[in-house]
Amino acid sequence: MTHKAAALQTSASPAPSMAELEAIRQSCTRFLGGHGNRTTAEQLAAIPADTVEDHYGEGGVVADLEREVAELLGKPAAVFMPSGTMTQQIALRVHADRRNRRTVLWHPHCHLAEHELEAPERLHGLHGRAVGRRNRLISIHDLRGEPGGPPPVAVAPAALLLELPQRDLGGQLPTWDELMAQVDWAHSVGAAAHMDGARLWMCGGFYDRSFAEIAEPFDTAYVSFYKDIGALAGAALAGPDDVIAEAREWRLRHGGRQWTMWPHAASALAGLKLRLPRMPAYRAKALELAAALDGLPGATVLPSPPQTSMFHIVFARDAAAMQAAALRVAREDRIWTWGVFAGTDVPGFSKAELSVGDAALDWTPADFRSIVERLLAG
Repeated sequence: MTHKAAALQTSASPAPSMAELEAIRQSCTRFLGGHGNRTTAEQLAAIPADTVEDHYGEGGVVADLEREVAELLGKPAAVFMPSGTMTQQIALRVHADRRNRRTVLWHPHCHLAEHELEAPERLHGLHGRAVGRRNRLISIHDLRGEPGGPPPVAVAPAALLLELPQRDLGGQLPTWDELMAQVDWAHSVGAAAHMDGARLWMCGGFYDRSFAEIAEPFDTAYVSFYKDIGALAGAALAGPDDVIAEAREWRLRHGGRQWTMWPHAASALAGLKLRLPRMPAYRAKALELAAALDGLPGATVLPSPPQTSMFHIVFARDAAAMQAAALRVAREDRIWTWGVFAGTDVPGFSKAELSVGDAALDWTPADFRSIVERLLAG
């Protein structure tokens, strides 16, 4: 069968369900992205036996985690939340109410705009306005306007949301000067600067600054614990005492003040202690693996070189064919690369994201290049 015929055949095959993908993944013994195959039971078993429980998010390990996050981000206070979706909506609602404004500026790829079923507007009456273009980072020119460029933002926003790094652009980051210009612009028009720092933990190496230094210019900062830290679900919002106190009230209104939150908080605290010291190694490995694809026909790394411990790969092959090849490798060799590939604006091309964690540390550049070659060949 020719390569073209094989691609047409796989494209016509029904896509596997999430349950089927997970079953195949569970059968694998080697993994490429993240921290490998870690079950919930294993994560719970890693929680220290002397962990002090909480009730309704007060005291115990929840309070310990909140103090740790506040210190890491250099903010007076922090509050633990069950999810990042809840965290960011609450942060923006607080900023909007305090300024009596309803508009929030964000990138076209903002999670709140693309993955939350219009929740900011339906639940909080917020109006999201996309700034800039989908295929690049927001720039200061998008905000204040420049001769011959886009018109300036005329509406008085409640907040400017900046995602560090921009996940849907392969983990790209603005330069430090550009970032500071955008934050200064927000403050100059009376808006809050809010950081979507779901993956902030991978940004320190690019900026060569501490997390507190990166977060300092922002009024509030959100961080996630399950993505790069590898903990159970959970997030935190850090900021001034009064803002965080108000956020706690909104957590209750959202149904996020649960009777016991300590397993998630304990997992997050353990993950921070284990994996924050490994972030430089993750970034170094990402640079190494990305460089291994230099000159490989049919594979393009974005951005090149990676700016954080994650990057995207654009493949000159459609998503269905790439998925079929990846699942074939998983079944035959018990190696899990990717379960799903995204389409692109160019027909016949697809992309995947690699977020480097524990699992990739023992991959050699040669092994990585070889596996990508196999996926391209089908």
